[in-house]
Amino acid sequence: MKDVSEQAVLRAVAAMHDRMGEQLTVDDMARAAMFSKFHFTRIFRRVTGVSPARFLSALRLQRAKDLLITTSMNVADISVRVGYNSVGTFSWRFSRSVGMSPTAFRRHAGYTQSIHPHFEWRSGRSPSGQVSCQVRLAEEHDHPLIFVGLFSGRIPEGRPARCAVLQQPGSVHFDAVPLGSWYLLAQAVSAGADGAEQRADVADRAVSVATYGPITVRADSKVTASMVLRRSSALDPPVLLALLDARKYALSQAQHGGTAAVRGRVGAAA
Repeated sequence: MKDVSEQAVLRAVAAMHDRMGEQLTVDDMARAAMFSKFHFTRIFRRVTGVSPARFLSALRLQRAKDLLITTSMNVADISVRVGYNSVGTFSWRFSRSVGMSPTAFRRHAGYTQSIHPHFEWRSGRSPSGQVSCQVRLAEEHDHPLIFVGLFSGRIPEGRPARCAVLQQPGSVHFDAVPLGSWYLLAQAVSAGADGAEQRADVADRAVSVATYGPITVRADSKVTASMVLRRSSALDPPVLLALLDARKYALSQAQHGGTAAVRGRVGAAA
């Protein structure tokens, strides 16, 4: 039954890609999957972790990132190409999810200048918990750069509550994690031996990904987790957050002998 469900979801995802600029409805996606609307919505969420509409929205923004980096199309034309009737709505959603405006994303070639966690560092000032995670790779990467973040949803977008960058598989520890429900989301890319990134994923597309959660953080709680990053597939929701700055940060820290971490402590695996 799992294979049947996954094949149905893959048909729907293919329809999303093929009809990106259309006003695609859940009924349209259900027909492509060859399931009833009600059954389709349930199996799609079970297979991907998000709703069909949320997945489609993420695909549209991912396509927009590609077009901003690889073409000279203006923002208005790109918004129409990816299915938005209003360039204002497109720009607002892009900025909220990616962390910078479409114009800034293009100007910086996909790099943000910094990552600012959504919550201020307030250790000892308000109720909080701790989250520790062991990170492994299912396949070897040449000179991997691994981003780990705590997000409120299943798709890595917007500003993380806490985040860190590892230059090899290992452990991450986050202090002063705000109370609530969170997802640990990670992605890994390979860098060359000289520290230069491989540019195949020009629009910040993940090579390997992992998700853990939801986890509930209560006052003074200590949550432990383990994640194995596997090569991403068509069933994985796109990574929307502009993370290339984190990779640059990791490289700069490596050159200066520092630890690549943002609001977290990291350690290499033994």
